[in-house]
Amino acid sequence: MAAPGGAVPQFASLYVGDLHPDVTEAMLYEIFNSVGPVASIRVCRDSVSRKSLGYGYVNFHNVSDAERALDTLNYSSIKGRSCRIMWSQRDPSLRKSGAGNIYVKNLDKNIDNKALYDTFSLFGNILSCKVATDPTGNSYGYGFVHYETEEAAKQAIEKVDGMMIGEKTVQVCHFQKRDDKGDDKENFTNVYVKNFPDDWDEDKIHSTFSEYGPISSHALRKDNKGRPFAFVAFESSEAAKAAVEAIHMKPNGMDDGGEERLGPDGHPENKIYCSRAQTKSERQAELRSKFAAMDASKGGVNLYVKNLDDSIDEPTLKELFEQFGTITSSAVPLDSNGKCKGFGFVCFASPDEATKAVTEMHLKVIKGKPLYVGLAEKREARQERLRQRYSMPSGGGKGMMGGKGDKGGKGGNNPNMRGMMGMMPQQAMMGMMRPPMMGMMPQMMGKAPMPKAPMMGMMGKGGQMMPGKGGMPTMPMPMGMNPAMMMRPMGPGAMMPRPGGPPGGGQLSPAALANAPPSVQKQMIGEKLFPMISKIHPDQAGKITGMMLEMDNSELLILLDSEQQLKNKVDEALRVLQSAKN
Repeated sequence: MAAPGGAVPQFASLYVGDLHPDVTEAMLYEIFNSVGPVASIRVCRDSVSRKSLGYGYVNFHNVSDAERALDTLNYSSIKGRSCRIMWSQRDPSLRKSGAGNIYVKNLDKNIDNKALYDTFSLFGNILSCKVATDPTGNSYGYGFVHYETEEAAKQAIEKVDGMMIGEKTVQVCHFQKRDDKGDDKENFTNVYVKNFPDDWDEDKIHSTFSEYGPISSHALRKDNKGRPFAFVAFESSEAAKAAVEAIHMKPNGMDDGGEERLGPDGHPENKIYCSRAQTKSERQAELRSKFAAMDASKGGVNLYVKNLDDSIDEPTLKELFEQFGTITSSAVPLDSNGKCKGFGFVCFASPDEATKAVTEMHLKVIKGKPLYVGLAEKREARQERLRQRYSMPSGGGKGMMGGKGDKGGKGGNNPNMRGMMGMMPQQAMMGMMRPPMMGMMPQMMGKAPMPKAPMMGMMGKGGQMMPGKGGMPTMPMPMGMNPAMMMRPMGPGAMMPRPGGPPGGGQLSPAALANAPPSVQKQMIGEKLFPMISKIHPDQAGKITGMMLEMDNSELLILLDSEQQLKNKVDEALRVLQSAKN
């Protein structure tokens, strides 16, 4: 196979895609090293979960070995999946420009990547070739071929468009990026259909919609819950409009004679939905505005309920809360197995009823789990609030407080201190100093003394924070500690006191927390939280711990008991920190 650009490349790097999630660097090394000496291999992974992203890179010492691997191993099976190999394109402009890229639709379901490659390789050098498939490998009926030159792409369109491949006549055209297609809401040809009868298959969809005009293509799909939907592409806008007008809101035969039920998007479940096909982002924006209008018209107060047992469903949740007043709506999101995702929503008609529900149900144990009940907040609003709270503007003074040495600064110019001003004083103190103070970082537990300089710059007489001229509040020392204890090096086996806390290795129970003085409750939670966060993301553990200690104690106890929920919160904190940097 010829190299990109018509000449032998000066590098020997190959892209390997469509990999099984379990494929490792060792497996790829064993396969590719049989062709020639491999310099390095990397399977790309998610930065947080470390799960494979399904592709990787193989670097050879010699270009000739890379060419031989491309010729002999392309579309070979690795752990039951056909891998897709091409030259690594270090210049993204070629890939993003769309030049030489063609779109092939109405493909036979039996056509795979190799068959598509063999068909189109007759017209020129192919940089990449792919048939779109679902997660199980079943073809969606369309694919893409990216040629090295625009001339090869034009020749392929002229020769293959309208040709029979397999048992279907394919259509081939230049690929258009979504942004270049425009958004003509009046002259559309692509129609989206759902809520149609269960017995509709592809032939039935074709026969039903072809009554309104010639169809260029159609596709039947199922979402992750097994619900069918379809796309129908007409040759003319007039035919598409006629189909929408005739079929939308047409009864689908699923009416049980009872009260009309609305689906999650507000559309009646017993009627067909047929409308102009929209992009996912456009559809989501429309639904958000629709639901916001519905919420405004209904009024009421929406509550967020978390830490639900996976057996809880919507009727059960409604039954738990209906004793406190009139419930206008309730919802329990379910996973692909029909189990509760662990949270839900309950909307009350009046604020008084919602307040009573929060007072009575917060921390109440239901099916062995203490519930968290609070006011519901939209994700965008919550992330924006956290972003504003923890964003750290540029600038700052020389000391921790913006001043010099051990004196306070002018109004707390240091960005780290400004980020802490939204916290309670004790929380801010713990957010900055807990890991070295409380003996939670393993490297501080050895023979090396604790660093004194940062503490010296923050402490005044009597072990208190020195207030700046701008009125920073005095931050007292945690109870049971004195300045001498903080400044004293920690020898082998030294232990810091834990006032009112449980033994170091035990579980932190709500009762033990309630018996401790309020000034040290966050300290106790922090001692348990920091090691757990360190295992998930050690680099930002101190900062994330300080952020999480802003949360309600009851919610923090839930996080200590649930590793998955804690991981979700850590991921959310990382996103907030990343957006603050940007």
